[in-house]
Amino acid sequence: MHNSLLSHRFLFVVGKGGVGKTTVAAALALAASLRGKKALLAMCNAKERASVLLGVPPIGPRNTTILPGLDAVNMVPRYALEEYGTMVLRSRALYRALFENPLASAFLRGTPGLEAWSMLGKAYYHVKETTADKKHRYDIVIVDAPATGHGLEMLRVPHVIVDVAPPGLLRREAEHALFIFHDPAQSGVVVVTLLEEMPVQETQELIEMLQGELRLPIKGIVANQVLQPLFHPSELELFGQLSTKLPRNSPLFPLLEASRYRASREAIQRKSLEQLRRFCPAPLILLPFIFTHPFGRKELAFLGDILARPLNSSHGA
Repeated sequence: MHNSLLSHRFLFVVGKGGVGKTTVAAALALAASLRGKKALLAMCNAKERASVLLGVPPIGPRNTTILPGLDAVNMVPRYALEEYGTMVLRSRALYRALFENPLASAFLRGTPGLEAWSMLGKAYYHVKETTADKKHRYDIVIVDAPATGHGLEMLRVPHVIVDVAPPGLLRREAEHALFIFHDPAQSGVVVVTLLEEMPVQETQELIEMLQGELRLPIKGIVANQVLQPLFHPSELELFGQLSTKLPRNSPLFPLLEASRYRASREAIQRKSLEQLRRFCPAPLILLPFIFTHPFGRKELAFLGDILARPLNSSHGA
């Protein structure tokens, strides 16, 4: 696992909605657990579907062991804030005195970014959390981030806290979190996309924000659902010509139309991959489209094997 995504202690999986972030995050977490690591898969108040992929009961708002070596949580701001506040303050009574006071609660509800920080802060806390024998509770924490815009807002929050919060516990926590998030040896962002025009364009904009404003180390770009090429580029034009000559009532016409559609999808994929490679700042990992239905833990483990490979062998794949 040296020089692989799994060699880090914290991974933040981001991307446009619908590109397969949850699949990639769950595959990484499963791969880590199957390789002897204690992993935490943390989702952010999501419409939870990781349990279906992993073949386990629904995942709730508290850390729960779902498979050997794998814990999971679907972080809900109210629960996350209570748990994070209790862990940081080291006293549930003190948490209640501070956070359940009516005046404090009213102030906190109006604090910008507090909900996002309650989830990100909880995930960060588990990176540094230790057990009674001084060992890390988790070897790796993988956050399945909200879709692009909300994910970026979440990552901005500790910067805002450091800039505007007065000296104290909250600011120190944000500073420590940023130290870990910015350390390429410990942490990194995994960007997930599809090889289609709009997702690739949005991926370029996302990467610019991550590298520019947020200064976060990007560890891998995952192109999901990649089709195995079946046709030469020249055959797309040939299929178009044949479709005008072959009678629509021919038994071969549906096969021709299916072939033309597949060749067209492959052409879009090739163009998008060329564009992605032009600005890709990190190893490029191609995950194949898996046609198996239902898609479950076996297929997830297959994708996890690809994601766990050394990064230098995946660069520009």
